[in-house]
Amino acid sequence: MKGWSAVNERADRSCPALLIDNVVKSYGRVRALDGVSFDVRPGEFIALLGPNGAGKSTLFQLLSGLFVPDSGRIEVMSHDMSLDPVPALAQLGIVFQQPTLDLELTVTANLMFHAGLHGLPPATAQKHIDDELARLGLKDRAADKASKLSGGNRRRVELVRALMHEPRVLLMDEPTVGLDPASRGDLLKLLLGMRAQRGIAVLWATHLCDEVPDADRVIVLHRGKVLADTTPAQLIASAGASTIEQAFLAMTGGNHERD
Repeated sequence: MKGWSAVNERADRSCPALLIDNVVKSYGRVRALDGVSFDVRPGEFIALLGPNGAGKSTLFQLLSGLFVPDSGRIEVMSHDMSLDPVPALAQLGIVFQQPTLDLELTVTANLMFHAGLHGLPPATAQKHIDDELARLGLKDRAADKASKLSGGNRRRVELVRALMHEPRVLLMDEPTVGLDPASRGDLLKLLLGMRAQRGIAVLWATHLCDEVPDADRVIVLHRGKVLADTTPAQLIASAGASTIEQAFLAMTGGNHERD
């Protein structure tokens, strides 16, 4: 964590990296988010679990600055997204649900283009690229076109891209869609380790219950409302269930398709 002292690390963890306070967003007569509130602390891995139409996609659109809430407050590292969007967005790294790499460019060219959008000097960008590719086991693929990579490795490149500007909050929007089970497991394990090593806050949106058990907390979102914000074990116990899937289905009426 870049040489932070233990005291500074504890102080940093005492404040939310991401704060969502009573957020409301409507589309016409449909209220996609209805008073959503929760926070994510530095070093926390939060699973945002919700079925089709829960509001996960709407929330991520607000968090990424694509839209603004009708009311409520979103803060990233104490920067209000509505009042001070530039420094707020600068602290975010995002991996979108849909693949966004240019398949005809090399891995390095994809990453250098993104670095330019963040205003990183070429030498700094290249160092970050080299370091992150090495950490994620992709150093020998730097000169390959993205089209030559497997789905799992393309996701890893997108993760490198999200981390290049050293954000404090990482948003993962259904990141395992289209991946085989082994690649899904590898990506999840990678992120769980990363949040511990770097102290980065991770918000992982998913409709898959098997991606939830190792999260620090699970937030169940359904029809725009937060139904639960607790640990995976407490979620199971409070529902009187034996598995997360049983608890989730009981809370949401059995609809667990992707939104």
